[in-house]
Amino acid sequence: MNATHTGGCRCGAVRFEASAESTHVSYCSDCRRASGAPVSAFVGFKADQVAIDGSALKAFENGAVTRSFCGNCGSPIAYVDARLENQIYFMLGVFDMPAYFRPTHHSYVREQLPFLHMPDSLPRHLKSSVQRPDGAYQ
Repeated sequence: MNATHTGGCRCGAVRFEASAESTHVSYCSDCRRASGAPVSAFVGFKADQVAIDGSALKAFENGAVTRSFCGNCGSPIAYVDARLENQIYFMLGVFDMPAYFRPTHHSYVREQLPFLHMPDSLPRHLKSSVQRPDGAYQ
């Protein structure tokens, strides 16, 4: 039986539903400028198991990455990397039940702020914690 995970933006104009378990949950120090937070966490799903609804949904493209956000309240929603087929990654904080998702990795630890200490035993990656099709973590 597949789980259903829901979430959305702060104002409610964008909602999403994932009809499967996540494929990846990670902290990311590279997402600071996109989120405005010292560190972010994201949750990956197969894109064909996700539905997003809302006329306020906007997108910003930067190379292979497209980040979506609410055009009304500005909440970051998700990102898609064209190099990763059928994958979408949601910001952990936009889920209705964010505590359900426990990160299992740290990515871009070279970019971690010196005052931010996260003492856990999770694997730490110098770059991405998401493996690319060629086997690299870039």
